[in-house]
Amino acid sequence: MFGWAKTQAPRRMPESTAAWDGGVMTTRGLLAGTRVATSMGWRAVDALAAGDLVLTFDAGLQPLVEVRRDIFWTADTSVPSAYHSVLVPAGTLGNSADLELLPDQGVLVESDAACDAFGDPFAVLSAKSLEGYRGVRRMAPRTQIEIITLVFAGEQVVYAEGGALVHCPRHMMHLDELCAAVPGYDVIPARDAAFLVECMKVEDARYGIVA
Repeated sequence: MFGWAKTQAPRRMPESTAAWDGGVMTTRGLLAGTRVATSMGWRAVDALAAGDLVLTFDAGLQPLVEVRRDIFWTADTSVPSAYHSVLVPAGTLGNSADLELLPDQGVLVESDAACDAFGDPFAVLSAKSLEGYRGVRRMAPRTQIEIITLVFAGEQVVYAEGGALVHCPRHMMHLDELCAAVPGYDVIPARDAAFLVECMKVEDARYGIVA
């Protein structure tokens, strides 16, 4: 199961924020200004605070435990290509406006191809895996932008820019959760993600969807 894993302990990715030559390299999180669905309507993530209710894919409205803020790339040099952001054109993932994501930000996709390949119509993959799908492309990000990390009590997927589904991993786990089969989202590995995206392209061609 590559979307919602019901029976196995969730696999965790290493922390993705690190200092490098004066720049804070964050490869996961939402850019300031990105709008998410909340109990108060669509709001920019940088306007949210702990306690605000955000609409989630599986659990309805959930309160934020914390809102973390980082400044992206404070160095005087250009941003390395590995950290270039991912531009998702409007309509690609159900988003009503263009959506700029960091390369390792998880996104939830629904596809017949995922169901055929993995037995689950939902899959979480990194934004960079979508490059070349329906016009998704990498782009040099603006420097000195704020990156917002939404933290819930557990893993969640939230709605961004009208319908895109973005993954918010749990940032802390208790020892008993590490030992138990706690439900969670699996971010599929790069090779599987590349295969899935190719299947999604074939699916688009079958239905006459032009990128």
